[in-house]
Amino acid sequence: MRKLDLRRGSCHASEERLSACLHKIIWRIRRRLTLDYARDELLACLDHVLASAGNSSLMTSELRVTLADHAAGNYRVLMNLGDELLAVAAERELARLDEKLFLEVFAQTPKPKPVAAARKR
Repeated sequence: MRKLDLRRGSCHASEERLSACLHKIIWRIRRRLTLDYARDELLACLDHVLASAGNSSLMTSELRVTLADHAAGNYRVLMNLGDELLAVAAERELARLDEKLFLEVFAQTPKPKPVAAARKR
């Protein structure tokens, strides 16, 4: 029986080499962990935090769902998004936070292309 040299990376028809090549390929495949974040748990957390703060009607229900979706299962992201919205609302002296404020605060504006650099080429 011959030894199989795995460093060469050639796969031919023999069963021994084929199984070694499959082993190398399977070893290289990485699995992605798909996390199904629980929107309900994030919403419950947000409701609890708002109730503990003393103003459970501060955010509209649509904004709560939007924040839970954008947090993607991460409680820290959820709290940071809410913190940024609350800071802007305090500056503007708003009584209630809604999706319109969310879109204003987190809107991504496209960066202008540098015209001078394009002309030099």
